[in-house]
Amino acid sequence: MSEQLTAKVDVDLAQPSILSRRSPLRYVMLLGGLVVAVLLPYWIYPPVAMDILCWGLFAISVDLLLGFTGLLSFGHAAFWGGSAYCTGLIATHWGVPFPVAVLGGAVFSMVIAWPIGYLSVRRTGIYFAMVTLAFAQMLYFIANQARELTGGENGLQGIPRSFFGIEPVETDPFYFYYVGAALVLLGVLVAWRVVNSPFGRVLTAVRDNPARARALGYDVERYKIKAFVISAGLAGLAGGVFAISHQFASLQELMWTTSGKVVLVTVLGGIGTLWGGLAGAGVVVTLEDYLASSGFEGIGLITGTIFVVIVLLFRHGIWGTGRNVLRRRVLDRRRRPRS
Repeated sequence: MSEQLTAKVDVDLAQPSILSRRSPLRYVMLLGGLVVAVLLPYWIYPPVAMDILCWGLFAISVDLLLGFTGLLSFGHAAFWGGSAYCTGLIATHWGVPFPVAVLGGAVFSMVIAWPIGYLSVRRTGIYFAMVTLAFAQMLYFIANQARELTGGENGLQGIPRSFFGIEPVETDPFYFYYVGAALVLLGVLVAWRVVNSPFGRVLTAVRDNPARARALGYDVERYKIKAFVISAGLAGLAGGVFAISHQFASLQELMWTTSGKVVLVTVLGGIGTLWGGLAGAGVVVTLEDYLASSGFEGIGLITGTIFVVIVLLFRHGIWGTGRNVLRRRVLDRRRRPRS
């Protein structure tokens, strides 16, 4: 009996109708998120604030695959880093405004994602993760060898921030933050639209039961490839803004540790929550910046410990746990008898 009740509660918590689209609470939470994004550079150093948004969108792109399609990628650094290099090259050699360069980097990530996805989605589980990791390492090797183009171990330095001759945006990280944040929020909007569309519903069906989805007439592999390409585009958008923010692109952006870090951020925020990526990025980036500023060298030890604690005590992540607590309270209020 208790198991049935627990299952019923889990189903209830999973229903989006509890916080319906017309609920004022959803608009309050959305407004609160926008306020935080606007005020963030007032609270912390603007480049760190920009890093939080970039890593947040990067984690959202991974969550689109992991949480909504059921594919764990250990090679997403290929799209983050590939876009960083492509954005830097476009901005340096063509002199276009950096939003154009960033979009060019995102398109490049989507182009290279199609063949990678085509060859990868036919595998599942750890096999899919290893195949994506192998492709990312190939791109890392290519970038390291093409020194005349990428700078090799020295990376691309001095990437310009051209923005229609508007000097404050080009030279001041504070004003640059708001233009970069607009690009990141555009990516977040795309991810939200994908998840809340019929296409997103099919992805969820593919995640839960691919055999049944195939029996209903859906081309499962085709949907996985599309999700993979969209996810790569979002990761590329984040990587391009990150490169412009730092005016630098290095091999670090293509390393397997970058792929591992974004998976950690996604799990911390909450798999399948979409918005959890931003929460996880806020915790990890802020903590790393604080520890690095204090001279502490064991940053990985602290972030790893927090990761273990979150996984053991809050299996739905930061955002998912908070969302479930809120939904339980809403359910309790609805079940109370009216006097």
